[in-house]
Amino acid sequence: MLSESIALNPIDPKDLIHTFGLIGVWAILFAETGLLVGFFFPGDSLLFLAGVAASPVADAIFGSGTRLNLAALLIGGPLCAIAGAQLGHWLGARYGRRMFERPNSRLFKREYVEKAEYYFQKFGPAKAVVLARFIPIVRTFLNPVAGVLGMPARQFLLWNIVGAFLWVDGILLIGYLLAEQIYSAIGDKIDRYILPVVALIVVISVLPIFFEFLRDRRARKRGEAAAMVAAASAAGVADAVRDAVDGDDHPHHGQHGR
Repeated sequence: MLSESIALNPIDPKDLIHTFGLIGVWAILFAETGLLVGFFFPGDSLLFLAGVAASPVADAIFGSGTRLNLAALLIGGPLCAIAGAQLGHWLGARYGRRMFERPNSRLFKREYVEKAEYYFQKFGPAKAVVLARFIPIVRTFLNPVAGVLGMPARQFLLWNIVGAFLWVDGILLIGYLLAEQIYSAIGDKIDRYILPVVALIVVISVLPIFFEFLRDRRARKRGEAAAMVAAASAAGVADAVRDAVDGDDHPHHGQHGR
């Protein structure tokens, strides 16, 4: 997942912020969550650097006049992500699996859709919509998949809102709060460290999925243990009943003989 995220991020988020500013951030958030061709955009690293760009050290890192408005990011960012995801859900509900009936190419692979469907079936609609926000590629394809699989628009909207604010504002605030420490450590050479930054962000992003898998695995083991105990108990009851029946049968035959 990490190698896919790095390999499929051809846009430099620092250049994007420096060139297009706030509008660029909003546009990328909309495209990455609403358009199938947007899955390669650097959502996680973009949000992190946007948080840095909203901090007091923004001009020192990105250049004079590039500081972004934190409130606009915290409000407008999630709204754009919500709007993009709703568009993806609508397209999936409107066009169904025809959206995905295309040959594999450098920009599209069937496995992306299958991965999104796996998370949808694994965690159920609500959890999948929220958790998918933190998984590169999946957050693009799960939205139309939810529409294809018939998730109601109102239910999708509710969890879409929850996931968007957790993802967008969470990573923005991490970047904002760590900005001064980053500048103290590496100065304005953040572009040299963009891959380690992306790696760290992706690791942080997938932690909720890891914990969810861990909890699901533990629950499954508890369920298997309970099933074994129930099966053993049922077997014990069956043996007891069989012994009781056999015990009743023997005296009966003895009396018959007399």
